[in-house]
Amino acid sequence: MFTRAIVRIPGSNFDAGLTTVDFGRPVLDLVLEQHRDYCKALADCGLELTLLEADLRFPDSTFVEDTAILTARGAVLTRPGARSREGEVDAMRPVVLDFFPSPLAIETPGTVDGGDICEAEDHFFIGVSQRTNEEGARQLGAHLRGFGYTSSVIDVRGMTSILHLKSGISYIGENNLVVMEEMADYDAFGGFDLIRVSADESYAANCVRVNDRVLVAAGFPRLTEELDAKGFKTLALDMSEFQKMDGGLSCLSLRF
Repeated sequence: MFTRAIVRIPGSNFDAGLTTVDFGRPVLDLVLEQHRDYCKALADCGLELTLLEADLRFPDSTFVEDTAILTARGAVLTRPGARSREGEVDAMRPVVLDFFPSPLAIETPGTVDGGDICEAEDHFFIGVSQRTNEEGARQLGAHLRGFGYTSSVIDVRGMTSILHLKSGISYIGENNLVVMEEMADYDAFGGFDLIRVSADESYAANCVRVNDRVLVAAGFPRLTEELDAKGFKTLALDMSEFQKMDGGLSCLSLRF
């Protein structure tokens, strides 16, 4: 069960952030509205929010998930793979210290984006991507072993359809792994009950289990209907403006 989440308000320069897609320029009023709805959803799921003000030094900083890995047994401060985002960890460090007094850290030359890390009970999938390198994955795996977790590495550098590993998979509890069709046959996922997401709904593979609800991106009815049919209580949120900047539901909070 999660009890807390850290979120950051998007800045007025949100549209100056990094993106690999061409879905148009985000509309700031909609960005802020969708972020407020997201925060309300977390609160409605029972979480106490630490709401951080916008940080105009870092246009991508509303995607707080990339700055830290927070677990029940300890925390790891990351080292984002995009140079323009490196300072976001320094800004997040004192916030994390309020809850985890002795966080570990990824050190140079390692890089890790939190969006490449998928926690499935006591096992972590670590994506090696254009943002998380092999050395970062090695360091994180060692830190997680120290916490008593296991991990495995999944190389997604050859995939052009996703930026981060968690753009394509989400663990939603009870051994259920939501996975985009392109990745569904990976051996690493063989022990899980797979909920496959078709190519035309692949963005929806990034969903988030928050206590007794599953947050899903609005506009992807087949996945939502399948989750509902399996007994999950879904809550659909409009993510259109964050999708324009490579963002998904998991990116917008650090949950613990």
